[in-house]
Amino acid sequence: MTPTPKAAQTRQTIVDTAMRLFRQDGYDRTTMRGIASGAGVSVGNAYYYFASKEHLVQAFYDGLQVEHAERATGVLASETGFAERLEGVLLAWLDVAEPHHEFAGQFFRNAADPTSPLSPFSPESAPARDASIAIFETLVAGSDLKLAPALRRELPGLLWLMQMGVVLFWVYDGSDGQARSRMLVRRIVPVVDRLARMSRLPVVRGVVDDVVALVAELRSS
Repeated sequence: MTPTPKAAQTRQTIVDTAMRLFRQDGYDRTTMRGIASGAGVSVGNAYYYFASKEHLVQAFYDGLQVEHAERATGVLASETGFAERLEGVLLAWLDVAEPHHEFAGQFFRNAADPTSPLSPFSPESAPARDASIAIFETLVAGSDLKLAPALRRELPGLLWLMQMGVVLFWVYDGSDGQARSRMLVRRIVPVVDRLARMSRLPVVRGVVDDVVALVAELRSS
């Protein structure tokens, strides 16, 4: 059921308040009662929209993903080169995430726990994860990259895993404006581009098939 404008506004107010308090007081010290008070709603109303702080962070993740998709639209519409599209998508994520870098480490402490709903691999994170992989599906589909069908199916998920590595580097990147993370993207993209293009060479194809089979088996197990 589509929420009413008032309900959508209340929900966003709760999310915005939670993010402000997470920055101000830290994730662990922020309570649902404090979030409700700051948002001007009852505790019961806050729990009506979000069952826990973790669900609030999931809403934040979902919002970031929407922003990332919007920011990536430009490069995906204007470029066909695989490397240009990949670099543009990864840098778009860094642009969207940059304002939140100061408290990213707080979230990561929880997200690093494989049992946490904040883990990017958790069932609770599936909507944001699937939306992110969909961006990489669009990236690959509209690129000039020629791939074997099996690798084409798996590549978006592999690129998402690569982005997770970039995210981890970014969390600990203390350089101004996370310049080192941007350098990492610009250096790693040409390597990925070359490896992807080499995948069709007969001398490499057998190894690629083995990797694709392993990824598919892990995903289905």
